[in-house]
Amino acid sequence: MPIIGIDLGTTNSLAAVYRGGRCQLIPNAFGEVLTPSVVSMDEDGTVLVGQAAKERLITHPGRTAAAFKRSMGTTRQFLLDQKLFSPEELSALVLRRLKEDAEAFLGEPVEEAVVSVPAYFTDRQRAATKRAGMLAGLKVDRLINEPSAAALACYDPAQGDAAFLVYDFGGGTLDVSVVDCFENVVNILAVSGDNQLGGNDFDAAIAHMYCQQNGIDYGGLTPEKKAILLAQAEQCKRTLTESPMAMMVLDLPGLEGSMGLTGQKLIEGAATLFSRMRAPLQKALKDSGISAEELKGVVPVGGSCKMPVVRQYLNHLLGSQLLDAGHPDTVVAQGAGLYAAMKAREENLKEMVLTDICPFTLGVGVHNPTDEDNLLMSPIIERNSALPTSKVENYYTVSNGQDRLRIQVYQGDAMYCRDNLKLGELDLPVPPAPAGKEGAAVRFTYDINGILEVEAKSLSTQKTISTVLVGRGSGMTEAEAKKRLAQLQGLKIHPRDQEENRLVLARAERLWEEALGETRDVIAQAAQAFGEALRSQEPARILRVRKRCQGLLDRVEAGLSLEGFSFGEDFFDEDEES
Repeated sequence: MPIIGIDLGTTNSLAAVYRGGRCQLIPNAFGEVLTPSVVSMDEDGTVLVGQAAKERLITHPGRTAAAFKRSMGTTRQFLLDQKLFSPEELSALVLRRLKEDAEAFLGEPVEEAVVSVPAYFTDRQRAATKRAGMLAGLKVDRLINEPSAAALACYDPAQGDAAFLVYDFGGGTLDVSVVDCFENVVNILAVSGDNQLGGNDFDAAIAHMYCQQNGIDYGGLTPEKKAILLAQAEQCKRTLTESPMAMMVLDLPGLEGSMGLTGQKLIEGAATLFSRMRAPLQKALKDSGISAEELKGVVPVGGSCKMPVVRQYLNHLLGSQLLDAGHPDTVVAQGAGLYAAMKAREENLKEMVLTDICPFTLGVGVHNPTDEDNLLMSPIIERNSALPTSKVENYYTVSNGQDRLRIQVYQGDAMYCRDNLKLGELDLPVPPAPAGKEGAAVRFTYDINGILEVEAKSLSTQKTISTVLVGRGSGMTEAEAKKRLAQLQGLKIHPRDQEENRLVLARAERLWEEALGETRDVIAQAAQAFGEALRSQEPARILRVRKRCQGLLDRVEAGLSLEGFSFGEDFFDEDEES
């Protein structure tokens, strides 16, 4: 039974499947691969999804909902014909339509999917996405970050090692990722983004510009007139994508007027949006430790990247070549389809590895000596840590006679816990003692599906308590999450003690004893580089250096010359990750 990949987008959604050695986009009932992410309720109670629903945005705005992906993970409700729907329920209707189209195309049932999400989605938003899949009748074990999917679709191992930036700018969200590709490994180094910025905001900016130029009060317009105005603004934006100038003309009561629009005028009228586009890009580059000059190029993804002003802006900021990644609207779905095939262990993709990272810091609240009611955030797993991962930190009592440690778990990168998302808490009893004399080792184990195990062990009594934190609505019980985490127990072994790593070190030691002269020096320095990688506890770095150490040792054992061999570049080019 096939596993399909789904790009659940703000504006459009689509699906792909891997068969016959390649990814195929799945057409809908109209023969199109893009299905508008719009839901409408007809007068007789029929639910319309896709293009038919989109046509009703103007004529029946009170019965139609769009851009609900922006509200995933929130308590917002959408009213359609006196019935309330949550964002995940509306998303489930879109997913169900994609599922039905896939079954019609493939001629067999589809029960499982990999769904893409913005890299900057929180655990709550990811849980809501999984719940949407469950409501649609789909098993969604795995989510994939949208720029990671795009990187997977674009990577060609034949082109050699390269670092590039994926700029994923869709209808409602912006994601930026810095990606390092090497030897069939797609390694995500850093992500940043803005979940409330996309092409829809340019539509709104153009609509406001039109109102300002023609003396119209945007806030006083009826929902029907706002829908007409935004539709015309979107059409004006699309025309500007193909032509140097676009005209917006309306002859409806209350909307009469006209406006000419050029790329320069849009840049000036939407200056705030362009400023917001720059901030995540700069943050991702800074976190990755890679400069714009070191990038092989920029992969533009998402419909909004088709806008010439956006492409010009990226060139201006980075001075890097914009790479041709195929159609920006479909590359994420193709990557999700590839990842689904990897999950299904397709023969052609067995050697491919995709590493992903934690987009937000995970930590605990600690005592704030200057404001006892305002906890400080103490990071345990910092943002951009490779997944899956397991990290431990020690914490101590802060008052005399304290008999318990309250471990409050937060997600986010704000200094104060009140500004981050609280995930849960647990209490660990400790023997009463003077302040600072008792403590606990707090270990976080976090997997690629957003499951977090929190374990606290008393340093004196060794008493251990733990809990598994799973986002609400994920469709996964605590027992199921614990079963999944049982598979990750190996993470709690330090990398230097893992068998595959010990084998490389032992082999290097043996070959050093057998070698002489410069060969010994090269082996020793390579082993030192591998030891430094192990101390970093970063799985992607360890994998990369281990592969290159093995390559060197293979050459030594085969008696091949090491002349011209540069271990320095091969092994120490990851200082930015240290």
